[in-house]
Amino acid sequence: MSDLNASAPTRPPHAQRSLHGKVALVTGAASGLGAALAAMLAADGCDVMAADIRADALQAGMPALLDHGVRAGALALDVGDPEAARAAIGHCVAAMGRLDILVNNAGTDVTLPLSELSEQDWLRVINTNLNGPFLLAKHAAAQMRSQGGGDIVNVASTAAKRAWPNASAYHASKWGLLGLSHALHAELRPLGIRVTAVIAGGMRTPFLLDRFPDLDPALLQDPASVALAIRHALLLPRDSVIAELTVLPVRETSWP
Repeated sequence: MSDLNASAPTRPPHAQRSLHGKVALVTGAASGLGAALAAMLAADGCDVMAADIRADALQAGMPALLDHGVRAGALALDVGDPEAARAAIGHCVAAMGRLDILVNNAGTDVTLPLSELSEQDWLRVINTNLNGPFLLAKHAAAQMRSQGGGDIVNVASTAAKRAWPNASAYHASKWGLLGLSHALHAELRPLGIRVTAVIAGGMRTPFLLDRFPDLDPALLQDPASVALAIRHALLLPRDSVIAELTVLPVRETSWP
């Protein structure tokens, strides 16, 4: 975990719809969409707790976040570990004083046919992509309720809307995450907690390009574009919510 700088930015008097002074916990923040979103939130004056299972990669990104003049911390986290998830929320609140935004972005995949997919691989994908968001949302919601509200963003995929071969665990986890998001939206909205599911199309991230080198990057979108759409959802007036948000490359090949 990195040290936090001492001072937090002052909320501008006109910033009723601003992220200044908010605190966000972003998982999977070492690269790809998580890193892009952490940077965009910090640029908006949001204090950021960046979490990822890859501690070294997180630390490398800290200077860029701190350059925005916000408080930022790095938290090594396996989101599917129940005790670690509970402790992560507690650590964020202890370090930052509150928690306004949780972004469940961490994800993994094992691309194998059913006949070759091991039980351990299945459980690892489900644990990271579905159990982790449940655990973090559960503990974050309790904190947000005590504050009078907040935002939970669950990053799903077009894999939550259709299916292709050799990705049964990934599809099951993302369809489950979409269902969890809508259930939490229905349950938590009376408490002032907004829940948004993000159906993200293919992005130019290591998650895709490192595993599928034959992909044409021109058919994928910049993760910063998806981060910008999430930012828009967070900046809506509190009496509105985007319960489901689909962000695709214009030349998306997997949707519809």
